[in-house]
Amino acid sequence: MKVFANIPAAFKLLRDVKFFNKNKKKIDRARAAGDFEEERKWILDSTSTFGQMVMDQFGCELHVQGKENIPDHGPVVIMSNHQGYADIPVCFAVFTKFQIGFIAKKYLAKAPLIGEWMPRIRSVYIENEDPREALKAISEGIEFIKDGFSLVICPEGTRSRGPEMGPFMRGAIKLATKPGVPLIPISINGTYHMFEETGVARGARIDVIVHEPIETAGISRQEEKVLIDKVEKIIKDGVQQLVSQESK
Repeated sequence: MKVFANIPAAFKLLRDVKFFNKNKKKIDRARAAGDFEEERKWILDSTSTFGQMVMDQFGCELHVQGKENIPDHGPVVIMSNHQGYADIPVCFAVFTKFQIGFIAKKYLAKAPLIGEWMPRIRSVYIENEDPREALKAISEGIEFIKDGFSLVICPEGTRSRGPEMGPFMRGAIKLATKPGVPLIPISINGTYHMFEETGVARGARIDVIVHEPIETAGISRQEEKVLIDKVEKIIKDGVQQLVSQESK
């Protein structure tokens, strides 16, 4: 029954994803020419419009705290909790100043249209269950960052489907510390209401806190070891704050 209930939502999403085709040739042309700045410009145009389209078409209320903490340009690493599939369009709708891609689970590669577009916007597929493959994915992401592209990573590795966060994968921190770029923690609450809560796609109130960027350039090995714990606490405390606000 839920398959039929989700048919209207599927058509909405497919229509939104097809919007990316408007910039497909421009992105591919810029990448072939090695013009990373031009490539980032057209990726940003695609993702920011797509994110807002999803929010509007599903009737979501998106509330963002800490917008002043978003820098004017990348590259940065954005580290987030992961409640649901909707985290992707939410991040696109929030980060509209510079291009972002994702460290995304490999099964998304088989998703219609989205599977094709994730690599085009400089995302990297990761297989968390295979440590060697996961390390290769992080290394690929680091190379993207060195070329000026920004990435979002969710260190839980899978959807929590609610406000309770899972443990963070410690190796995720290297995505920021290896290239020495700023790390921006964000806390998201409410995306699981859009699908995971009922199994039927719908609109929801979604709250996001963009925390202050953390500089990673030149940090010591000891500082790097404790940084993932610090970031996890910042994100978890932020989620708890948003849950508290939601219940009032």
